[in-house]
Amino acid sequence: MILADAFRPSTFPDAFRFIGDHPHLIWTKTAEHIELSAAAMGVALAIAIPLGIFLGHVHRGSFLAVNISNMGRALPSLAVVAIGIAFLGIGFTNVMVALVVLAVPPMLTNAYVAVDGVDPDAVEAARGMGMRPGQVVLRVELPLALPLVFAGIRTAAVFVVSTATLAAFAGGGGLGDIIANQASYRLEGVVAAALCVSALALAADFAFGALQLVVTPHGLRGRPPAIEPDVVTGLVSQ
Repeated sequence: MILADAFRPSTFPDAFRFIGDHPHLIWTKTAEHIELSAAAMGVALAIAIPLGIFLGHVHRGSFLAVNISNMGRALPSLAVVAIGIAFLGIGFTNVMVALVVLAVPPMLTNAYVAVDGVDPDAVEAARGMGMRPGQVVLRVELPLALPLVFAGIRTAAVFVVSTATLAAFAGGGGLGDIIANQASYRLEGVVAAALCVSALALAADFAFGALQLVVTPHGLRGRPPAIEPDVVTGLVSQ
């Protein structure tokens, strides 16, 4: 029987030493982790953001947005991975689908709430100027909704990066392979991989925050999202 290593005050220094002693292992597993997380985020963005913006623009689908959000939060990611094995087998695709299921709800809900709650006077003014529906979305609603839209994206990114460690249980690779294999890498290896996952999650949040600053019009930077308080209370918090 293999006994787990006991945590000691020197564990964290040992973890950093492990990173320095095994750079190829850490880099390889980090690259796999980033690849898996990026693929899941890309698919989730392609699904959730356009759908959320559309539903918010037409002011329909609050029931859909809220229930998808609640369902996604209620489903344990490990259970989704386990169920997916029966249909997709073991490997990258199975775990990616589970992460997409995890990432879509906060993106969809925030995108819907953000666009649906844009000041109606601004929308009416744009229409009065002769803007077509697509122009209203791209030039008025979306710029005003960006802060809340990106809040959902950043939340989803942190969820995906941290949960991608479950790939170790389904042959998906990544830093979870080290975390789940304490017998081989000992406690310092587990802590080292966990530190790397934490750093990746913070980096993902920072990257999307920086992207938000780049794409947000200068005059809107630093402003709160133009949405109704009761809308946020009714949807985002659910």
